Amino acid sequence: MAAAIETRNLTKTYKSKLRGNVNVVDNLNLEVEEGEIFGFLGPNGAGKTTTIKMLLGIIYPTGGEGYVLGKEIGDMDVHKIISYLPERPYYYEHMTGLEILRFYGSLFGIKDESKFHALLDKVNLAADKSKTINQFSKGMQQRIGLAQSLLNDPKLLFLDEPTGGLDPIAHIEIRDLILQFRDEGRTVFISSHELSEVERICDRVAIINFGKIERQGKLDDLLRGGRNEIVADGLTREFADQVQADLKDSIVSFNAGRLIVDAPEDNNVNTIIDSVRSAKGSLVSVTPRRRRLEDLFIETVNKPKEESK
Repeated sequence: MAAAIETRNLTKTYKSKLRGNVNVVDNLNLEVEEGEIFGFLGPNGAGKTTTIKMLLGIIYPTGGEGYVLGKEIGDMDVHKIISYLPERPYYYEHMTGLEILRFYGSLFGIKDESKFHALLDKVNLAADKSKTINQFSKGMQQRIGLAQSLLNDPKLLFLDEPTGGLDPIAHIEIRDLILQFRDEGRTVFISSHELSEVERICDRVAIINFGKIERQGKLDDLLRGGRNEIVADGLTREFADQVQADLKDSIVSFNAGRLIVDAPEDNNVNTIIDSVRSAKGSLVSVTPRRRRLEDLFIETVNKPKEESK
């Protein structure tokens, strides 16, 4: 597939009086395919916002190159076919949802009332079109933001924390809209800390840390190699300590005779079960589970900085 976003050694350097030159984004090689939902993940200060600002042409890179929808970053023509919804969009609170769309539509020369009403209907705000923004819930504000981001019929949407701070129902509503965008053939680039949401909807992800891409690829590939949870009763603290000593990569918990072992998939489950039976314990369950994005994220960002270079 064609690349909606492609960067080659993209770098942004800032000067610091205390630390000299600091590469906030360091030789970034990123590829986002057209028509996919792409998750851009990383801890605070990792370089996510700086990367997005460079892709949007708000700031310019110190080195390397990048392309958005086939055009070099900074090309003004590409702004006509992309959209950006920040984490905390600001709207004039005295305006209604319909007036917001009219206002921002005028910036694109759009005056088609039917388009504004269709977008309100698309984000399930048609019944609230006469309410002012200060009467909107957080979820409604996110939905009017998504409606605004669709005014220019973009091929690529940048969404910064689209579900941040929302209640579970609003989460589902925004998630369904994002999936709908992909079904329409749009590319969606999401920066988020909501890892469970990212895991549900994204096709591929990249994890940035200390300005460098540490992991990138299809979610199914990155999360391959799951874990097994083994639960047993009737055991001793000494047995639990021995299991922990023998299984270095496992998480062992013990309380009132119950042992819970969270072990990597490549550990020999039968060996653990045999040990439980030899100790006259009672096996309760063995549950295989897929590796979680949260596990991968923590494993990646917790590496010391020296290892990330």
